[in-house]
Amino acid sequence: MQQLNSSHINQLPESVIRSDYNREQLGIGIVHLGPGAFHRAHQAVFTDNALAYGGDWGICGVSMRSKGVRDNLAEQDNLYTLAILDEQPAYQLVGAIKEVLVLGDQREQVMQRLTAPSTHIISLTVTEKGYCLNGDGLLDRNHADVQHDLAHPQQPNSAIGLLTAALAVRFDQNLGSLTIISCDNLADNGSKLGKAVVAFARELNAKLADWIEANICFPNTMVDSITPATDEALKQRVASAIELKDNWPIQREAFSQWVIEDEFSGPRPHWEKVGVTFTHDVSGYEKAKLRLLNGSHSTLAYTGLRCGFETVSEAVSHPALHKLISAMLLEEVKPSFSAPLEMDVEEYIQAILKRYANPHIRHLLAQIAWDGSQKLPFRLLGTIKDNLAKNNSIRLLSTGVAAWLHFLVNAAHKSLQITDPLADLLLASAKKCTGHSAEDVQTLLAIAQVFPAELAANQSFSKAVTEAYLTLADLNPQNIDSVLGKIE
Repeated sequence: MQQLNSSHINQLPESVIRSDYNREQLGIGIVHLGPGAFHRAHQAVFTDNALAYGGDWGICGVSMRSKGVRDNLAEQDNLYTLAILDEQPAYQLVGAIKEVLVLGDQREQVMQRLTAPSTHIISLTVTEKGYCLNGDGLLDRNHADVQHDLAHPQQPNSAIGLLTAALAVRFDQNLGSLTIISCDNLADNGSKLGKAVVAFARELNAKLADWIEANICFPNTMVDSITPATDEALKQRVASAIELKDNWPIQREAFSQWVIEDEFSGPRPHWEKVGVTFTHDVSGYEKAKLRLLNGSHSTLAYTGLRCGFETVSEAVSHPALHKLISAMLLEEVKPSFSAPLEMDVEEYIQAILKRYANPHIRHLLAQIAWDGSQKLPFRLLGTIKDNLAKNNSIRLLSTGVAAWLHFLVNAAHKSLQITDPLADLLLASAKKCTGHSAEDVQTLLAIAQVFPAELAANQSFSKAVTEAYLTLADLNPQNIDSVLGKIE
């Protein structure tokens, strides 16, 4: 089978969706840090669709460390296939990414792209841990990457250091027509990114920090689309559909949402013509997504794994788990925030549950369980804190926290590896747990990098987590109904 590349795209079946623009003449106007599966299934697709309305908005993807995307896409001129998995699957050729660079190998080229006058947008999907923030959402000056980058500002390893280095050059050249867009699942992502960059810059040059504050916009955003990892089954399915070999296709559900704060320092693609929502109030959409979707995703992952399930659709299809997640969303998450006036929250919740149940999306619970120390503060702990302030129930929300604690203890006692930037610390604490629920919970709630001291000391929170932890201790694939029935 021939390789997908520019020479062979005319051989694609007519059923393959293609946006109408001249890719050969397309200039690069966006640099994206972290061109992983989510970016290639989300922002790059919105941009690809918007290119039909004009503009030099090709994307240069910059991988901070991994060479995989660059090396796999190079053979096919950075073209790839998006598989939209639903009742009627669809396949789209995506060509918005013109170039992929790896920071470690091509630092000079990366800096040239970041500082080019033609670059008007830098976007990021580097996950929560990539922002080097502390528990208060501010720049963690004790973070190893931050300390390295402050000592070696011309050779940064972190996204914060790299952005600051590029902005220093643009400051010298007075190139301010740049917007930096965070697309990660982080509350107030743009505001936190902007504050971190300014704080980092102020350590080096106060005038640079002032210039960034005055000239560079960091809009808040909300992104949403379930994007499972690429596997061999997807590659075979795509090859059959497009009749060409694709080294690294990606897949996602049909649903895709992007909400961006309407604060830009320069021009932007015609995203508004292809479904992107521009607003001056992202927080309502953001909280709805982070709390309703992401919070239930994490709860479903840790509880579902303990039940012996492998995928989201398997887990949510079990009546007891479906009931637990549905009740948590309606009874505890919904009352915790104010949704946008145009949003029907109960309808949104039902849409989430329907998306979870999509059998065409094989979304692994183990993948969602990655980086729990970085995700739970935003996905569950913020909701719990607000509910405590309102004297609302936190019983079901605490079940998600307790399930994560069991996830850590199980891994520690079985000498299993977990994917988390705090893995060593988490597993060391979990290894101290002896099976006495109250003592174990106190040991784990003492992890200050995850649980703020005020919350950890809250008796209502501690009690709720301990009760849920004790209940879940008995949970296994054979007694799901009886154990989860106690929580509901």
